Amino acid sequence: MAVFVLVHPAWFGGWCWRKLIPLLEHHGHSVHAPTLTGLGERSHLAHPGVGMQTHVDDVVNVLTYADLRELILVGSSSSGAVISGVADRVPERISRLVYVDALVPKGGQALWDLIPPPLRSPMEALVETEGFGWLLPRFSAQPWDQFVREAWQVNNEADLRWMLARLRPTPVGHFTGPVRLMNPTAEQLPRTYIRCRGWPSAGLDRYAQTASQDTRWRLLELDSNHLPYITDPHQLAPMLLELAASR
Repeated sequence: MAVFVLVHPAWFGGWCWRKLIPLLEHHGHSVHAPTLTGLGERSHLAHPGVGMQTHVDDVVNVLTYADLRELILVGSSSSGAVISGVADRVPERISRLVYVDALVPKGGQALWDLIPPPLRSPMEALVETEGFGWLLPRFSAQPWDQFVREAWQVNNEADLRWMLARLRPTPVGHFTGPVRLMNPTAEQLPRTYIRCRGWPSAGLDRYAQTASQDTRWRLLELDSNHLPYITDPHQLAPMLLELAASR
């Protein structure tokens, strides 16, 4: 049986995988969904010093202290940067990286470097006007309920209420801290990119194209929006289960 470690993106917490986890555990797999410092049930730990390396440390420590090995490490959206950093630190514990509609940084890049300036500028303004200079309260100037419904395409009212009660501001260091990628062993790890075709993004399309042309990568496509673990877990789970079976 496989071990899955699911890493959530900015604003979310380990709670966001709630629908997906039982679908994996039903097949006998072990699933861990840590919450990054300053978010979810650990939002009380947020402070200006929290950054990308803090979040890499969070996951590395879960793997180390739980002695997890041969695991499938899954990241979504901004946590593509987190799992890349984790793989660089402890590649010997990982059998495969899975990027679910996620950003894929190069060494030394920060998430800010991967977000187009027209999108990044309003986010930077929110940090200054509403986030005390160190928190990013939301993705855009839109209220969260409007953004989640329109941009993230979450239309189920129960899902919407559940998410809005749990989304939290993210320390901006998650976005500004560079990802350290220096371990050649990590570069050889098998990788899968799952592109959610219901969510248009030229940037994510470029990652999918790269995955289709690089022998280290496998490209899978999902007819879903950007948050399939919330809106389409029964489509995402079979892909992850197949990856576990193919190890």
